[in-house]
Amino acid sequence: MVVVSGTKIAQEIHSSRSEVWRLIQQLRGLGVDVAGHPATGYQLRSVPDLLLPEILRPLLRGTIFGQHLHHFYKMGSTNMAAMAAAAEGAPEGSVFLAEEQTAGRGRGSNSWQSPRSTGIYCSVVLRPAQPPAEVLVLSLAAGLAVRAAIQQVDSRVQPDLKWPNDVLIGGQKVCGILTEMNAEATRVRYIVVGIGINVNQASFPTDLAATSLRLATGSEWSRVELAAALLKSLDREYRQLTGDADARSSILRRFAENSSWVNGKAVRIEENGSLSEGTTEGLDERGFLLVRTPSGVKTVLSGTVRER
Repeated sequence: MVVVSGTKIAQEIHSSRSEVWRLIQQLRGLGVDVAGHPATGYQLRSVPDLLLPEILRPLLRGTIFGQHLHHFYKMGSTNMAAMAAAAEGAPEGSVFLAEEQTAGRGRGSNSWQSPRSTGIYCSVVLRPAQPPAEVLVLSLAAGLAVRAAIQQVDSRVQPDLKWPNDVLIGGQKVCGILTEMNAEATRVRYIVVGIGINVNQASFPTDLAATSLRLATGSEWSRVELAAALLKSLDREYRQLTGDADARSSILRRFAENSSWVNGKAVRIEENGSLSEGTTEGLDERGFLLVRTPSGVKTVLSGTVRER
């Protein structure tokens, strides 16, 4: 490890030694491990795994997500920030990343646990020239993108896709996807896709059927590597969906192939205050779940699907 004097750093950045000291203290406050002091020089021992635009931007070159990256150390919800920015005209491909969320959200009224710098809390703004009915297929495509990103980092992990917006490992939730839309009757104004991935959490409350990639594999993951893989995968899925007439059928087929929930799963459905039970029988052409119940085949449009 190289030790560099404060004087040398000051010369390099055209500043004073006292300003170098102030900047070093700022870096330490962000979790960067810098040894030494003005008299002996400084040594960079480790850099925290922060999802900083300066680090991610070069990794996302050529994607729609490489230009407008917004990073926050602490915020309420990346989806809320992205929806507000989209309403103000934020360009397609804008990305909102938080180290910590104080009001992370799941589907419905559920909250999303977002401890500091252990997960990926990410929302993107999309403006597809498509009707609102396509939003479900986009949500399924996001699930495929998450699965591909995890496998790109560690091909031994076998994520399971739960309709419509969860990714599981060993039957426990490792990722949730929240897709929100602002649309007219026939045209989408903008869609925000929020993705929360449990990466390096060491434990969860016992009442949560959740896991993290670290718990599932026994080793620490690079959030930067995974976030870059995720946004590249999402870019690939989105380009296909908006540019290829056959993409929708491909997404539905691949989702079904990589999900233990789409066919032959005994489930209980809570929808609009009513309960029903049955066995899953695939997806319809719009991406909704088909369930065979005692009274016939039911199309699940929303609601919660649980294993029986």
